[in-house]
Amino acid sequence: MKRARVVVINQARLGSTRLPGKVLLDLHGRPLLERQIERLRRARTPDEIVIATTFASHDDRLADFARSLGLRVFRGHEHDVLERYVGAAAAAAADVVVRVTSDCPLLDPTLLDRCVRLLLAEPELDYVSNTLERTYPRGLDVEALRRATLLEAHREAHERADREHVTRFVWRQPERFRLGGIKGEHDHSQLRWTVDEADDLAVVRAIYDALYPHDPTFGFEDVLRHAERHPEIHARNRHIAQKEA
Repeated sequence: MKRARVVVINQARLGSTRLPGKVLLDLHGRPLLERQIERLRRARTPDEIVIATTFASHDDRLADFARSLGLRVFRGHEHDVLERYVGAAAAAAADVVVRVTSDCPLLDPTLLDRCVRLLLAEPELDYVSNTLERTYPRGLDVEALRRATLLEAHREAHERADREHVTRFVWRQPERFRLGGIKGEHDHSQLRWTVDEADDLAVVRAIYDALYPHDPTFGFEDVLRHAERHPEIHARNRHIAQKEA
């Protein structure tokens, strides 16, 4: 039997309104996107990582930087992110698509692999994530789905929110799609390790500055221990409201 080709599609753009250009801002001496790619490349299940950005001229710099990292770049619609994912999946000949976002530089490769392995091990599943019942901090979000499922959503999803949030059409219909999830042993969903605003970036920078010099391959459990030792740092961005799907 042919082995499924697993492709991570990382949506990225420079047009963020809350923190413009955030994915190329400095994070421990290198652009934030590069730090995230370092972590994604430690995952064992993906065959390729693709950057899915937009045709907008302000994303030319992002596309050039991604290519300098040796990544395939697919450029598509700025607001119809679902269409962008479909195009990127076709360009990379994906059988399984892993959706991540470029503003999560603490993404953990072990969680990504767990989601993919569950999807591959259970042929009846259409979609697997660690967000159906959130127990992990924001910023560790991973979604894996079959390309056929992505195409089905693309054909039938018409609401703007479904086009923008890519997988919303799937996970809102558990009676139609077969969903699987992974959960942590404890609920750490109150922690915020994504980057939307300046205070988010300050938290992530503090984490990197503390952990990266000692172990560049630090995992989410190391960050949890940092949160236990330095609750004042991790409380700094608690006031920020997450944009929900």
